[in-house]
Amino acid sequence: MSTVLRVVPPDAGIPARPAMEDRGPVRSPGILYVHFHPAGGGGAALHEETYDGLLGLLAEVTPVTQALPPDAALMDVRGAVRYFGHDPAGLAELLRVRTLARYAVDCTVGIAGNPMLARMAAQDGAPGAVRTLSGEPDAVAAFLARKPAAALYGVGPATARTLCSYGLDSVGRIADAPLGALQRILGAAAGRRIHERARGLDPTPVTPGARARSMGSEHRFTGDELDSGHRRRALLALADGLGARLRGSGQVARGLTLTVRYADGSSTTRTRSFAEPTAHTPELTATAYALHDALGLQRARVRAVALRAEGLGEAGLAAHQLTFDPADEKARRVEAAVDRARARFGVAAVGPAAALDVA
Repeated sequence: MSTVLRVVPPDAGIPARPAMEDRGPVRSPGILYVHFHPAGGGGAALHEETYDGLLGLLAEVTPVTQALPPDAALMDVRGAVRYFGHDPAGLAELLRVRTLARYAVDCTVGIAGNPMLARMAAQDGAPGAVRTLSGEPDAVAAFLARKPAAALYGVGPATARTLCSYGLDSVGRIADAPLGALQRILGAAAGRRIHERARGLDPTPVTPGARARSMGSEHRFTGDELDSGHRRRALLALADGLGARLRGSGQVARGLTLTVRYADGSSTTRTRSFAEPTAHTPELTATAYALHDALGLQRARVRAVALRAEGLGEAGLAAHQLTFDPADEKARRVEAAVDRARARFGVAAVGPAAALDVA
């Protein structure tokens, strides 16, 4: 069912918004953020083959489709609107019918004038919801005003805590803060970026192209996981399995992406590139730990963590810098022995002791 987000004017307790002409150019709602929901629910991950098929369905509507693994995509349908004779909401409903019919996968669609607003329009939407945000500056300002700071795309838990400590606990208050103050709090580049996004500005284009090869896995906790030690053990198990799969398929990764899903349905994603392509489990684990610790999730209610190896390539074609470090050489010999044991006795035959109690 198509839903138009209805917004109400800010109350007297919220400072007046900047004049419309100060908020930058307005784009008509022509950007779709599509979040796929596999059949059966429960937060199950999409199979890569299914995801590739879904991307193909989106490309039938517009070639300007950008993959956002593992379960989302961006579309610029302004040209498709003229071609098909449907408005963006009508195209979104058409996509829902096609994804359900061909793959039994439903989706939530956010429609807005830029990728950030489309993501936020879709946030927390139930499967099947099509939510449209008007491109009018006043409507955008009212939509953003009462959102918590953490709802702003690019603001993780640590940044949100920093902003809240200065009283900037809503997107409306961030938008009203002077640019210089935000830059003193967050740094020059980050301050300017957050300042623009709080005003609904996002110049990021939808970039079409082939999806980069990747490989991932996810661990869902039985309840809200508050213990960082338990989350790190889950990441250890994921990195160990990911490394084994990479080596078993003769591939290396150029980067690693961590996705943390929270109890309220939101998520945070961070990516880090390796100095050189690798499938070495200790390197994957250390990077996963670093990404996790950088989020500063002291009291976050985490439902799931996922790791995805990005930019896969053939191991035989990748360069490896020799270190002449006996410890590194020993670790790689042990890793090779573990791979041989698993190949002979099964994947569960050998594993990190610290990951045995992960549930």
